[in-house]
Formats: sequence, C-alpha cells, structure tokens
Amino acid sequence: MLKKRKTFSPILFFLFLFIVFLFSNQHASSQSSSERLPKEVANIPLPKLLDFGANKCIPCKKMAPILQELSEEYKGRVVIKIIEVYQDQQLTRANGIRLIPTQIFFDAKNQEVYRHMGFMDKGEIKKVFEKMGVK
Repeated sequence: MLKKRKTFSPILFFLFLFIVFLFSNQHASSQSSSERLPKEVANIPLPKLLDFGANKCIPCKKMAPILQELSEEYKGRVVIKIIEVYQDQQLTRANGIRLIPTQIFFDAKNQEVYRHMGFMDKGEIKKVFEKMGVK
C-alpha cells in the first residue's frame, strides 16, 4: 500500500507571496504624507524627489553626483533629498523601501506620483520631472 505524499502546489506558493507583497505595499500608501517626508521638506510647496540609498551601495554612490547636478539645475523648482536608509529607518519603513536605491517622486501637495527602484540616470529623472509639469 502506497502512502500518498502531500505536495505544496507552486501555484499556492506564488499566490501566497503575491498576497504578502500586496498587503506589505499597502502600508506605505496608508501612511500620511507628513510621515513619509522629512520634516524639513514636507512644508515646501514644490515637487519633491526622495532618493533612498546608502553610502556603501555602489548604484547609490553613482547617483549622488547626478542628484547634486539636478538639485542645482532645478533649484527653486524641485526639492531633491537623499535619505540614508540606515540612519533614517522610520522614514524608510514609512515609505515601504525594499530595495536601494529607490526614488520616490512627490507632487507639490506631497502625493506620491512615481516610484522607481534601482539606478536611475539623469535623463530618466528629467523625463519624470517633465511628466510632473516641472520645466
């Protein structure tokens, strides 16, 4: 007499992962915008770009001079802020950061309008600014 083995269906496994991912991402969107932005930029009525990264992250290091250039180029039109994920863990959690670097674009009313995970070059960032109406 053979015993029937119970196997865990791959479909159920992926469904479980999808549900966990879905609910974990809702945490960031349920946070108020004031909890998701640094206090020093939350009250500035301009579009914002928050870049979440770390000093030891190679793509983050490559983005730093790009963000500095863009900060000077868009001065008075966009606020660009680099967030060190290991130093500002509360802000990192509030925004549901899972990969660094992650860039989050907010409109002037502090509503998230775009999110990108991974390295983002200067041209890509400028395209997002254009879509946001920043000239």
